[in-house]
Amino acid sequence: MTSGDTRDMFGASGFGDTSGFGHIAVRQPDIASSPKPYGGWFDEATDALESAYAGFGDGIERVVVHRGELTLFVKREALLGLMRVLRDDPRLRFEHFSGVSGVDYPNDPTGRRLHAVYHLLSMTFRRRLRLEVCVTAEDAHVPSVTEIYPGANWHERETWDFFGIVFDGHPGLTRIEMPDDWPGHPQRKDYPLGGVPVEYKGAQVPPPDERRSYA
Repeated sequence: MTSGDTRDMFGASGFGDTSGFGHIAVRQPDIASSPKPYGGWFDEATDALESAYAGFGDGIERVVVHRGELTLFVKREALLGLMRVLRDDPRLRFEHFSGVSGVDYPNDPTGRRLHAVYHLLSMTFRRRLRLEVCVTAEDAHVPSVTEIYPGANWHERETWDFFGIVFDGHPGLTRIEMPDDWPGHPQRKDYPLGGVPVEYKGAQVPPPDERRSYA
């Protein structure tokens, strides 16, 4: 293990843990790019993206090939440009947006603990691609991709709801799972566990047109 690695899933330590969680070692992700050639279609796709997107060298922080999957770590300033190229370039054709979710890595060595993870599918070439954008909790802003992939609407709302990642330009960034007045973002690792009072006992939910305004 390296100095950045952690043990004891969910903080389990100092007691008779029989679940096995207390003996799990969590390895921090490598920050270096995978070396070329990547193998398979990965080289073809990354070469096409590099030639089609002028800012590839500045916009891509690293390319990681792991367990047969390709992940591009993208600077948030380059996200929209890359998404358009990935969707529209005939050599790429990632026309289907599968979703975006959040991850919280409190010990991220770069200090950017919140990750927005995008999954794209090329139905034309039967390929899957992951993009990842990393931001700090203090500046958790990422541009919304809803203009490029309208299906991202609800996914971005859920990611904001649970992780507090703000998708700038979203047409209606409101909670989608938790009540509108819920404090905090419950899937962050520093969110308190337990002791949460029951919020729904005797509650009445008004119609959607009375709860929110998207004007």
